[in-house]
Amino acid sequence: MRNVWILSVCMAALSICYTMLVPFLPVYLLELGVGEGSVAMWSGVVFSVTFLVAGIMAPIWGRMADTHGKKIMAIRAAVLIGITYILTGMVTDQWQLFLTRALMGFANGFMPAAMTMVSLSVPQEKAGTALGIFQTGLIVGNVIGPSLGGMVEAVIGMRPVFYVAGIVLFVAAAVVYFFVKEPHVAMSEEERQQAKKTSLRDDWRIVRSKKVLTELLWLFFIMQGAILMLQPILALYVGRMQGTMEGAAMLSGMILSIGGMAGVVTTNLWASFGQRKGYFKAISFALTGTGIVLLLQSLPFGIWWFGALQVLVGCFIVGVNPSLSAAVTVNTEPGVRGRVFGMSTTAQQFGCMVGPLFASIVTTVIGIQYVFLITGVLLAVVGIRVYRVWVIGVRKRPGEI
Repeated sequence: MRNVWILSVCMAALSICYTMLVPFLPVYLLELGVGEGSVAMWSGVVFSVTFLVAGIMAPIWGRMADTHGKKIMAIRAAVLIGITYILTGMVTDQWQLFLTRALMGFANGFMPAAMTMVSLSVPQEKAGTALGIFQTGLIVGNVIGPSLGGMVEAVIGMRPVFYVAGIVLFVAAAVVYFFVKEPHVAMSEEERQQAKKTSLRDDWRIVRSKKVLTELLWLFFIMQGAILMLQPILALYVGRMQGTMEGAAMLSGMILSIGGMAGVVTTNLWASFGQRKGYFKAISFALTGTGIVLLLQSLPFGIWWFGALQVLVGCFIVGVNPSLSAAVTVNTEPGVRGRVFGMSTTAQQFGCMVGPLFASIVTTVIGIQYVFLITGVLLAVVGIRVYRVWVIGVRKRPGEI
């Protein structure tokens, strides 16, 4: 459990650094001289390139984690991301920012490597609890980051925030190096050499050969796409409900934080439920509950209605990712787990690309409230399907879960 707690704290630190910087990238673009008419376009470009490159690289880093060690991959990612943050603080125009964001996508890989180590550091029957603790660290970072970034930026300016983040990443890398123990994976030398000889195509063939893994990757994609459909438009939706954009960013940040705090409280409850009743049952209930609450949020009953429901969104949505990760753990051999988690990261990164694009189309064509309506219907339908196929249907396939 020492590995679990140390990696969870490091993940919280990385999440804080990410969320205290990313919301301010449009402001940074303005500081770099980008005109107000072009800042939206450039924001989309510098956001998307990170997800694109990270999605391409994730299976490669995951495969290297399996063949060369998870710990060294986590350290590599933390050091390279720290360097990228520092370089981002030195850029002088939007093209240089584009390049550093692409480099950040290339450097990514801490989360799948850390998640794999967490899953391997405890007995399989305790994987849900361990991954729930890890997810709590991620959520805590998401809650603290935006407000901390705003305060630091107000005190010392935008560029120094990047330097501070870089130093934090270097410290996290040192903590992993000195205090995290590489989990033992029972593999013969022949199996290890064979793993090194396989190609990425062979790795994808492993996933496609098991229906459950293919399904899990699609669920990672859908879940992350849904999250990124909602986050970019939240401030605008809040502004529409209150009738003015004045203070909308701060109010939407508070609403997100309240939902995040509710998630911190309930994450381990979902993990415990998954361990006792089945991870796919937890996924189904969490997806369906999130979908129903989002449907209610699409109703224009005011800001208090929306904010109260966001607490329920936070309570339900946090049950999805740790249960998905635990299901991956149960359905993969330890020797290939790093690359499968890498592929799940690819699915998530591509979801991050598709979600905002779809949300912008829906907002432009039929209206912003319909983003919540469509996302709610999507998650509820997927949740019901998961229950029918992987909870009821598992009785016919008892060895698959």
